[in-house]
Amino acid sequence: MGYSKNQLLARLQELQIEFSQYEHPVVLTVEAQAKYVGNGEDALSKNLFLKDKKNRFYIVSALADTKVDLKVLSQRLGLGKGGLRMAPEEALGEVLQVPLGCVTPFALINDSARHVSLLLDQGFKGQERCLFHPLSNDMTISLNACELDKFLRSIGRDSSYVELEANPPVGKDNPPDLAALVPSDSIVLPDSTEKAASLQGPTKDRVVSDNKTMEITAKATGPSRKAKNVKDKPASSVQPSSSYKDVGQFVEEILDKTSALLLSEITEDAIKQHGEGLGAVLSDSIRARLSSELKAETRSYLNTAYTEGFSVARMMFQNTGAHNQFRCL
Repeated sequence: MGYSKNQLLARLQELQIEFSQYEHPVVLTVEAQAKYVGNGEDALSKNLFLKDKKNRFYIVSALADTKVDLKVLSQRLGLGKGGLRMAPEEALGEVLQVPLGCVTPFALINDSARHVSLLLDQGFKGQERCLFHPLSNDMTISLNACELDKFLRSIGRDSSYVELEANPPVGKDNPPDLAALVPSDSIVLPDSTEKAASLQGPTKDRVVSDNKTMEITAKATGPSRKAKNVKDKPASSVQPSSSYKDVGQFVEEILDKTSALLLSEITEDAIKQHGEGLGAVLSDSIRARLSSELKAETRSYLNTAYTEGFSVARMMFQNTGAHNQFRCL
């Protein structure tokens, strides 16, 4: 169970951190919060809870009027243009241990958030006092950046201030300037969350694992009995979405669902029984086994498209380069 609002306030007092507090009705937006807090000089903040494709999480805490372009930020972190997206709502409770509308740098006090990266707006340093929720959105506290830094140091975290509106070039001769802020570890959510994600399909905010690397934090060496059962399941049990007209996207859906299903079947007993390498072994095995079946599924997919009148399916197939993907499988 995570820290409560009162426990956090008590901790701030123990640290002799100076702050003011404002009690108000529950608010879910910065605009609603602004009606109840501050004196016109305190700076409101907006706080985003994000994740990347490798299930690494980030809090981006910025002044309310700072423009945060996720595509630009993603490139600056070295994640590519689409590497960041909003974290799923269930991760709020599992990782930050706060309800919806309560994302805040103070959530890093919870041990479950120890691998969450924090990016702070450089603009906070120019403000006399800044406003944040103290783990609950029925209260706001006001403090300056130095006091926030003091809190972060007390929990063993560095304060990483970033010019969030900057857009420096990223390329061969210009490495990502924020790459050092990418968390070193992914966070594996409980089985219930992973299984729900696998049932949901490839929705961007719900895919549990990166289908390219299949990284897991568990240490293991060989397939468990439970994992072997997954390996024996036919790939045809993973049904593609009938709405896809792009073959590459169709293949990615199958890989995403299969990866999520595979990880959801890895039990704690199997992890304890085997050493490092379980994730890689299972990933390689299932991908190799899927190769021929994916080809067959895709041929069926194309035939169906032709029958239904999608005469552009062949062109899409050639343009996506999906045939190259098959050669690599």
